[in-house]
Amino acid sequence: MSDIKSKVQGLEANVQARDIHQLVEKTGNIYETLSIIAKRASQISVDLKQELHQKLEEFAVSSDTIEEIHENKEQIEISKFYERLPNPVLIATDDYLTGNIYHRYKEEQRDDF
Repeated sequence: MSDIKSKVQGLEANVQARDIHQLVEKTGNIYETLSIIAKRASQISVDLKQELHQKLEEFAVSSDTIEEIHENKEQIEISKFYERLPNPVLIATDDYLTGNIYHRYKEEQRDDF
């Protein structure tokens, strides 16, 4: 994933009302637009999850007893950062509106008889 920190810089973490006409400009169909945004949001969500797990694996401690709990301030800060990030759908919508999403249609197979 390209640097998520710089990508979401200045992006509002709260939901905003959007102009449907602006969303439909590129595709001409609101359902296609929402499908594109949803697929991108799913990709972002998976990428964020993998990135977070990679960063938290550095702090993993294998011990035999469950009673031992270690608090690590760096681990807490990393977790808080990812909790404060905007929802992947908001990131994907911003990507769509700024033209940072490439989408194409699958070519239909035609049966020539």
